[in-house]
Amino acid sequence: MSNNENLSFITGALIGSVVGATLALVFAPKTGRELRSDINKGTKQALDRADDLRLNVQEKGTVYVDQAKIKGSELKEKGSELTKQAVDSTTKLTKEVTEKTKDVTSKSKELVKDVSEKSKDLAKDVSEQAKAVADKAKDVSKQAKDATKDKKEELEKTAKNIKDEVEEASENIKDELNKDE
Repeated sequence: MSNNENLSFITGALIGSVVGATLALVFAPKTGRELRSDINKGTKQALDRADDLRLNVQEKGTVYVDQAKIKGSELKEKGSELTKQAVDSTTKLTKEVTEKTKDVTSKSKELVKDVSEKSKDLAKDVSEQAKAVADKAKDVSKQAKDATKDKKEELEKTAKNIKDEVEEASENIKDELNKDE
């Protein structure tokens, strides 16, 4: 089950519990004082359950934020590693090209010129690719942080809505009971 389905199930169970408890109290043969006491206990229990649910949602949100931070760090580290490899590769390649250029110089000046131009283009391409990889790693890290922040806000709103609904239901029940007396 997804978190949304779990939250919907818990919300339904909580509201069902409150409604069931209220109906049981309304039709139970008790005095007004006992009935109000039972309703107050039921309301407190429902509010406690809603608060527990809110704490659980906040805890899961924190876990998701932590996971996103870890994943972002891993991606950043991979990007740095790829950048270092690209720089090392470029350095090594430049060194090899320079050595070959010295050997080829004796054969022909025109050939040396062509090899030099090709090595510069290749070094530029490798450098651009390394920059693109680093930029992509930054983007992925930002997207992970944004997604986690959005999910946390959504979970907090849902928890608040549930708490508000439970409080409103409790108030409606109290109003109905006060009308009956």
